[in-house]
Amino acid sequence: MSAVVEAPRDFVESLAELKFPPKTDALLQELMDRNTEGQLSSNELNELEALVELSETMSLYRARALQLLDRNP
Repeated sequence: MSAVVEAPRDFVESLAELKFPPKTDALLQELMDRNTEGQLSSNELNELEALVELSETMSLYRARALQLLDRNP
């Protein structure tokens, strides 16, 4: 069984624009760079994994919103 839930257009628009704030994006990039160099502590590695998982989830929501709005990324 599948249910259809209507969402206000402004909510879908906001999902289509979903991204990390600049400071979080910079932190993610720094952690990825340091991970490539093998310089992360176990806590930093956990933080990197959490940010990557969140980034992937946000990307999926953004992609679905863009699809609903019939727009390209």
